[in-house]
Amino acid sequence: MTTETVASVSSNLIVVGTGIAGLSAAVTAAQAGARVTILERATEAESGGNSRYTESFWRMRSESEIAPDLEERLAANAGGHPDPGLVREMVRDYEDWPGLARSSNFTDPNLIAAIARDAPVALNWLTSFGIKFDTLPIYFLSQSTNRIAPIGGGLALIEALGAFAETSPLISIHYETTAHSLVLDDAGHVAGINAVGRHNRPVQFDAPNVVLASGGFQGNPEMLSHYIGPQSVYTRPVARGGHYNRGEGIKMALDVGAAPCGDFGSFHAQPVDPRSAEAEAVVLNYAWGILVNETGHRFLDEAAGMTDATYEVVTRDIMRQPHGMAWAVFDAKLDDVTNWSTTVRSREAPLQADSLTELAKLAGLPADAFASTVSQFNDACPSEGTFDPLVLDGLATGPISPSKSNWARALDRPPFRAWPIIAANCFTFGGLKINDHAQVINTAGDAIPGLYAAGETAGIYYRVYPGATSVMRGAVTGRLAGQHAARANQ
Repeated sequence: MTTETVASVSSNLIVVGTGIAGLSAAVTAAQAGARVTILERATEAESGGNSRYTESFWRMRSESEIAPDLEERLAANAGGHPDPGLVREMVRDYEDWPGLARSSNFTDPNLIAAIARDAPVALNWLTSFGIKFDTLPIYFLSQSTNRIAPIGGGLALIEALGAFAETSPLISIHYETTAHSLVLDDAGHVAGINAVGRHNRPVQFDAPNVVLASGGFQGNPEMLSHYIGPQSVYTRPVARGGHYNRGEGIKMALDVGAAPCGDFGSFHAQPVDPRSAEAEAVVLNYAWGILVNETGHRFLDEAAGMTDATYEVVTRDIMRQPHGMAWAVFDAKLDDVTNWSTTVRSREAPLQADSLTELAKLAGLPADAFASTVSQFNDACPSEGTFDPLVLDGLATGPISPSKSNWARALDRPPFRAWPIIAANCFTFGGLKINDHAQVINTAGDAIPGLYAAGETAGIYYRVYPGATSVMRGAVTGRLAGQHAARANQ
């Protein structure tokens, strides 16, 4: 099979992906004078990956100030139980770290510092393209941290940077072109990308630098099953862009010796209505009611903390239930919560009935088990106390398993309502180890010359997603990669 080769003289840098990370890398490098080739597997109309569909909240207090808990949350979620011997060696200058520390499976603290330092810089850079940020409404009625967002969401970012890329004489974009493998020279330096275009046409792009910004593997059922397990069949990408993220960027780097980083067995989960075709069709009102699985039983504490800090743990527990689904159940007192509809982004109407028996029939739940569950829950609800849906009000159940820590009120006033919920996969956590220049590190602890990773392709999260940081880290790491790659060619 003949492979078409695109000459290296036309490009200093290849960027794989047109999400916020890829476009940030490409535009930054072009602004520094580098010639850039962008590869994107989607059509032009559907380019942008997850970034096209997200509201793009940033964990910041203002345009110039990060949220006070940003570095703490990123550091607390930077690994499992790292070897304290390696941690002690990381107080030295990075150049003096042993290879084991540089390649270790926890997030480089210098990278965390760089994200915190450069987030306001990246935001200010984005405003130079006409993007405006503000404190915008979110689907939580109350929050445990600070968030701001671009007006127009992630789509505004993609359109603004994409317009620059489309008109820049230094950038060429190849849509419907999927990167498959890296090309290295005899010295182990990146030399290009093997890709496949339309009609399975192989094509090779030559360049001395490559930025992998092609997302995670939430659109790849084989990788999901391998890393997350068989229950992953019950999850799906939270938005259409996630279906394009199939993990090739991660796999091709691992194939040439890159070190892994991030939690390959986990992902950023959101509770969504499986009936809805909308992006991020979240159902986040469940803490004011109860959650039952298809056997009609409760299976967790629905209100262990503020919803914006606990929904991911709840959602992954939903995925572990039979057929990966649960029902959020309420009585008429849900309407006591002013603006509760803000927390539901599904356009599908809830099931509604005048009795629990009728609701069970509509939902396909075993009526006797469901009625028993609600009865036991009602008996355990407190008879005194003040319900306040915006704070942890301490209205907890009495002895019952599982307990409910807040907002526990009996379900006894018709009509009764229920929404189905499954776990949607925003993005996977496992990816490539990078340093604070976004260079990919190999398993010996050395930077792979000419290879960079940004956004979801770079693994930095473990267990739980620190909210409102994904687009921020995509913009920052993309710019770090673009800046370093451009300097490498000067």
